[in-house]
Amino acid sequence: MVNMQILKKLHLMARSLACLLLLLPVLVATTAFAQSTHPLFKTSDNCMACHNGLFTQAGEDVSLGANWSATMMANSARDPYWQATVRREILDHPEASAEIQHECATCHMPMARYQAKTENRKTEVFANLPGGSASDTDEALLAQDGVSCSLCHQITPEGLGTPASLVGGFHVDTTAKLGERAVYGPFEIDAGHQEIMRSAAGHKPQAGAHIQSSELCASCHTLITDALGASDKPIGKLFEQMPYQEWQHSSYANSQSCQDCHMPQVDSAVPISAVLGQARDGVNRHDFRGGNFFIQRMLNRYRNELAVTASSQALENAANRTEAHLKSGAAGNITIDSVDVKNGTLEAALTVTNAGGHKLPTAYPSRRLWIQLTVHNAAGAVVFESGRFNNNGAIEGNDNDSDKNRYEPHYNVIDDPEQVQIYEAIVAGADGALTTSLLTATQYLKDNRLLPLGFDKVSADPTIAVTGNAAQDDDFTDGRDSIGYKIAIINNDGPFTVDATLRFQPIGYRWADNLGAYAAPETQRFYGWYTAMASESALAMAHAQARSVQP
Repeated sequence: MVNMQILKKLHLMARSLACLLLLLPVLVATTAFAQSTHPLFKTSDNCMACHNGLFTQAGEDVSLGANWSATMMANSARDPYWQATVRREILDHPEASAEIQHECATCHMPMARYQAKTENRKTEVFANLPGGSASDTDEALLAQDGVSCSLCHQITPEGLGTPASLVGGFHVDTTAKLGERAVYGPFEIDAGHQEIMRSAAGHKPQAGAHIQSSELCASCHTLITDALGASDKPIGKLFEQMPYQEWQHSSYANSQSCQDCHMPQVDSAVPISAVLGQARDGVNRHDFRGGNFFIQRMLNRYRNELAVTASSQALENAANRTEAHLKSGAAGNITIDSVDVKNGTLEAALTVTNAGGHKLPTAYPSRRLWIQLTVHNAAGAVVFESGRFNNNGAIEGNDNDSDKNRYEPHYNVIDDPEQVQIYEAIVAGADGALTTSLLTATQYLKDNRLLPLGFDKVSADPTIAVTGNAAQDDDFTDGRDSIGYKIAIINNDGPFTVDATLRFQPIGYRWADNLGAYAAPETQRFYGWYTAMASESALAMAHAQARSVQP
């Protein structure tokens, strides 16, 4: 009879050998990087060997590292629009250059910025980019890694959700030594796996419920910007990005977190580690679903110039996932409620809905949503069109795209093709002049972005208020907006076909076009790339069609 004790020892030896073989790439990578990493953070390559190679039973790759690598989070420092915008702000406010770079690095280069903050110095944006004067330094490696693993997973629960934690005010433990530094996840980790990670990456994993809280996301995704005036001194504030506060004022605050939508759980049990990982229920995807398919494709097309490390296929897959999410109805939808023809006038009633937990679109104010409505007569000829998307990225009839000093108001009824219903944020400086400079802006002249369910616009805090005509529109309410169209159809035969398309654009034409006036490499580069890709800058999120009934 075989001695069971011997078998048990052999089994343990085999497992140890397998574990060692799996860890070899990790240990090699860690040793190679050990001399070039800051004490507070490590770059993502230290995490990939264990947290890639993860598949569902159906064969879907849900690797944490691979999915993250193609996200806007991973590429936050490489984002060419962000780089161009930072450069533009510096050109507008040269005396505040050091402070602007330090603040703009808060959420786009958070590891480098936090390290610099602990050392009482400021982060440089452009010096740390590939090709910059400090591009090969330790800090640059962290800067270029964007919003990386050891940033989010090291944030402690201390103060999350308080005003002090917002605008990058999160807390990372700076006292624990490497090897004892905690990283937080949603699961309890046994001692054996803790030791594996501590040895391989210098961090000790532990469970932390806050890692799945909206308050964690709010620390970076709430941005309140100081506007600068004469001598580049602060003159006011712009509540630039407030999705967390919008969520708090909605019915979703009691039922769903940011992660539920933007990091949905895998629908089957999967391991979180390729090294002796056990299958677990409730693993969150790390593809960070948002809306910026346009920059994901720009990163892919100009990958060499931007030193992109994610594979071309990974970025294309990420852009496709983004588009699929936007088209799924999980973000917004459009319906045609009625079409009537009376006395030479076609009247159509439409409803646009917001299915998300914050305004649609939310956060950075370059984003816009609009209705393209087209009416054809019985012969198929166009008799009316509002909101046609042009190949240069502009919206036909939109005052703001044709004139930087004007904008489209919010409409209850549209009766002219030069009128377009655009759900957007229009910002202005202290003098009331329209601007796309966030360090000049102090106010919103228009904010009719679609509200989430449960959002009471009357009781909303001024920092997330509805502004402009929509504030008095009774049909603009939580979760939806209803709008009418009255179209003259004299000398046209019906029945008439009405097509309504809800379109979304992450970077509106005006926000890109204004950068073209700045003679700097980053602004001119982005302006050229935007111009080349403008026809791809918008997405048809939803479509509805109806035909008139002849009297």
